[in-house]
Amino acid sequence: MQQALYGDDGFYIRERPSGHFRTSVGASPVFAQAVLRLLRTVDDALGRPGEIDLVDVGSGDGLLVSQVLHTAEPDLVERLRVTAVDLAPRPDGLDTEITWSGTLPEKITGLVIANEWLDNVPLDVAERTPEGSRLVLVDPRTGEESLGDPPGEDDLRWLERWWPLGSTGLRAEIGRPRDEAWEAVIVRLARGLAVAVDYAHPVDNRPPFGTLTGYRDGACVPAIPDGSCDITAHVALDACAEAGERAGAISTTLTTQRHALQRLGVTGTRPPLTLAGTDPGGYLRALAKASQEAELIDPTGLGGFGWLSQWKRST
Repeated sequence: MQQALYGDDGFYIRERPSGHFRTSVGASPVFAQAVLRLLRTVDDALGRPGEIDLVDVGSGDGLLVSQVLHTAEPDLVERLRVTAVDLAPRPDGLDTEITWSGTLPEKITGLVIANEWLDNVPLDVAERTPEGSRLVLVDPRTGEESLGDPPGEDDLRWLERWWPLGSTGLRAEIGRPRDEAWEAVIVRLARGLAVAVDYAHPVDNRPPFGTLTGYRDGACVPAIPDGSCDITAHVALDACAEAGERAGAISTTLTTQRHALQRLGVTGTRPPLTLAGTDPGGYLRALAKASQEAELIDPTGLGGFGWLSQWKRST
């Protein structure tokens, strides 16, 4: 999975996500507007420091930070340090005020947003057998599967705590690498808020056969790790939350995108019909925005994403 996604000719080195699947960022600028409101909240909570960071992890084409930068008020822009973190090459035409980096900043004061990043952090899959859990091996040429050795001790402990496999044939995605990736974010967060947004499931309702999926050109395809497609799996955000607390997070909120965005003013409320008679153009613009908001908070779609938010107050 690591090689298929991030190797020399890996999917995410070669391709931009927007060409293959729809994300909240690409669905509507309303998402960036909500992130800007969240950034203002963090800025106020930190006492409006002389410099404040906005770090977008798994930035893709940099669209989210570009939209935030272009709509933020001048006072905030003057103090804003924007970093887009991605292993792909810097996109052409990206604003010069945005730092493009393959690694996280060493020290962050402000807001970290990781939208659909953790689901692409590579992991192993385990299957329960009569002899215990075994790793699932995949031929990268054909996708043919076979069972290998047992997971390592650390992974077995993770499975026991976060995804116990009680019956033969059941499968789990070992999320320990996602925990470590998120922990690395919180370690670098000196003061501020880190938010992970992703497909998620809770410990008391894990899918019995896992969620490993391939995507290409907007369609689901077999998750063959040959570099031709995205390979993704839902995230155990509850496990990531505990990892963040080990790294020093002092406050944790785990909710859905619907509830998180509603708190940030995204309601999907239709404009009053009377506006159509007095301002037809304004009515159509408001109606279009309401439609975009409704998509972002639809509980059966993007609104069903998990939102993990963790604050850190000091180093």
